Amino acid sequence: MLKHVSSGHADALSLQEVRLGLRANLWQFSLLVVVNAFVGAMVGLERTILPAIAEADFALAAKSAVLSFIVVFGVTKAFTNYLAGRLSDRFGRKHVLVAGWLVATPVPFLLMWAPTWNWVLVANALLGVSQGLTWSTTVIMKIDLAGPVRRGLALGINECAGYLAVGLSALATGWIAAEYGLRPQPFYLGVAFVVVGLVLSVLFVRETRQHVAAEAKLLNDAGRSVSLSQREIFLRTTLRDRNLSSVTQAGLVNNLNDGMAWGLFPLVFAAAQQGFGAIGTLAAIYPATWGIAQLWTGAWSDRVGRKWLIVWGMVVQAVGIAVVAVASEFTGFATGAFLLGIGTAMVYPTLLAAIGDVAHPTWRASAVGVYRLWRDLGYAFGAVIAGVVADKFGVTAALWAVAALTLVSGLIAAARMRETHSARI
Repeated sequence: MLKHVSSGHADALSLQEVRLGLRANLWQFSLLVVVNAFVGAMVGLERTILPAIAEADFALAAKSAVLSFIVVFGVTKAFTNYLAGRLSDRFGRKHVLVAGWLVATPVPFLLMWAPTWNWVLVANALLGVSQGLTWSTTVIMKIDLAGPVRRGLALGINECAGYLAVGLSALATGWIAAEYGLRPQPFYLGVAFVVVGLVLSVLFVRETRQHVAAEAKLLNDAGRSVSLSQREIFLRTTLRDRNLSSVTQAGLVNNLNDGMAWGLFPLVFAAAQQGFGAIGTLAAIYPATWGIAQLWTGAWSDRVGRKWLIVWGMVVQAVGIAVVAVASEFTGFATGAFLLGIGTAMVYPTLLAAIGDVAHPTWRASAVGVYRLWRDLGYAFGAVIAGVVADKFGVTAALWAVAALTLVSGLIAAARMRETHSARI
């Protein structure tokens, strides 16, 4: 599926014809927003009902076993994120995007008809690979199109579309499960999501590597050095650069608490005697709030900077998890989910924008890949930590442990990170 794209023939547009910015690229940017909504909807298929399927259809009692699907998803998505950045630099963004949709094709069918839990784990491995290729590529392409001025707004719109779709898909599957049962009907939606996403990506999405070349030319004209090995990019993003590494640890912990919320929140709500309809609504509040609020927070980071939105966003997330831990009825759960969504919205597009601020266009896709590698390993860490603590000390203890880790992450960013907006290295 992947074809090598030479630097001289990245797209039909010449370098002189390329313009950076949201308005100049409105059609392609809008199309990529729609495509990312279908990417997010694929994840939303699982957020309400898969923990219930694990217990009802496969008799999994241990929380660590129930959360194993998140571990598989997180690990495969994380490593695919890393590869997606490198592959999109070498073969072009569009080819990687289309390949991601092809990988997703079997997922809804596996979830519909899985006779054993291992089939569900295979489906989540494929879903993780697909998400790593598709979501990473839509992020990279929007960064390419937007240029440096409105990067926070661009990524806020991207993440809004993706996570609002996660929430709506979770709400829809919860309603369908309440009306028709856990399987197979809720997963019919997934077939439609794959077909539409694949058709849009193949027929209408255009390559964006020429926009990278245009931005890099501007920066090179300013005398900036850009020659970095993959090893150097990895080390800078992970450890050496105080801004990139601060962003990376915050991203990891953000998805650590998201993995916990994905796996444990439906079980917490069910233990409080909430029905499938209520669980679907509660499962939707967090990603929907997260998604909608990013329209504002991404643009806000363009005006006020990245650092303190990241710091305070982690603090608000910790408070939201604590509220869920002490709640016992729908209103308390909804309040905690709303706060978790607001905190995540403050952090999520801002972290990506900060990576784009610091990394040079010629190695930005690879830096985004390294960041997303560590960030989405947070799903696996979150599922393992939450499952082990919940099995040993109870679900409430697991919630408090993850809330504490989230608070510590915000404090690390406050102490170590500098403001990145408009910064270049």
